[in-house]
Amino acid sequence: MFCSFPIAATPGGPRSHASEPHGQGVRSRSVAAAFTLVTLLLVLLGCFSATPASAALVSTAACNEAGLSQPFLRWGDASSYELLPGGDFEGSLAGWTLSGGAQAVAGSEPYGATGSVGSHSLELPAGASAQAPFTCVNAAYPTFRFFARNDSLLASVLVQVVYQTPVGPVALPLGAVALSGAWQPTLPMLTGSVALGALSDGTAQAALRFTALGGSSQIDDVFVDPRMH
Repeated sequence: MFCSFPIAATPGGPRSHASEPHGQGVRSRSVAAAFTLVTLLLVLLGCFSATPASAALVSTAACNEAGLSQPFLRWGDASSYELLPGGDFEGSLAGWTLSGGAQAVAGSEPYGATGSVGSHSLELPAGASAQAPFTCVNAAYPTFRFFARNDSLLASVLVQVVYQTPVGPVALPLGAVALSGAWQPTLPMLTGSVALGALSDGTAQAALRFTALGGSSQIDDVFVDPRMH
């Protein structure tokens, strides 16, 4: 069984300290937080009605021992983040699922968010999709951010989080991020890990999926925020 929902706009981010400079090219189409809660309730009621919750508690312990950094400090976000596996697109993309011509290409975000400026990023032609490897998340992984740019005025990137559940994959649309022609960080986006972790012994297996809409785009350096560390 595969559950998915209509495209939802992305909340601008759960933390007020992650301020963005005036005039930056990256914008998120936002709706009220209540809509996000309704979407999560649809997931819980529509996809898990046949499967009882296996745990009532939500884990906030780290899922792994990945190194942490502050890649968005220059944009006012002092949170510590960990790089998604293969999320810098500099080496092997083993575990990533690419379709529609998505591929690693020369050129990277110029800020050196991983500690040094890279040489590659992920290109998404219009309609192309890229899904990251499944990784452990829980309540300690509420948000993520990445860098992006577009190649046309109408281009945007649809972001979804895909969860492994007892009844099959569940795809939660998190929003469509409108981009500029210059590399910029996105605003923080919610993973929904708190709700899904509560139904899976406190943790869940999740993967981020990126799909180019309306034109070609590039993404780079995808980070998840383990806030509770």
